[in-house]
Amino acid sequence: MSFELRASTATTKAGLYADLRAALDGLLHDERDAIANLANASALLYATLPDLNWAGFYLWRDAQLIVGPFQGKPACVRIALGRGVCGTAAARRATVLVPDVHAFPGHIACDAASNSEIVVPLLAGERLLGVLDLDSPKLARFDADDTAGLEAFAARLVIGCNWPKDWS
Repeated sequence: MSFELRASTATTKAGLYADLRAALDGLLHDERDAIANLANASALLYATLPDLNWAGFYLWRDAQLIVGPFQGKPACVRIALGRGVCGTAAARRATVLVPDVHAFPGHIACDAASNSEIVVPLLAGERLLGVLDLDSPKLARFDADDTAGLEAFAARLVIGCNWPKDWS
């Protein structure tokens, strides 16, 4: 199957995220492999959302977060539960939006250019699968509209993949 990424003509963030979910549906069509879908999802987010310097996933394996498919500079490989923004979102099982990462206690700086971050947990019911992590060089890049849009994107991605049972 071929896929063509079309530029969004949306005039609102809600519209942009609706277009992103439609594009994700196209990528998920007839493909259930989690790694393949996470790779395409990170590329989709990185290519579509403005002002990002990192977009990707950390997967919950062996009681820690391990870097998965992403776009951006090389990243930290392993993150403990509760550590940094990713580990905090995983521990809380809730989205963490950080307007200024330099003010976040214990922030893990993989890219010195990052100034704001949003992390959305990937959950199948109560089961933690990993997190979606987006970084930006802009302070306060992410807001409530991004939170809602990315949570819906992550939920669609979770149900569109076959997740190995040993990832938890």
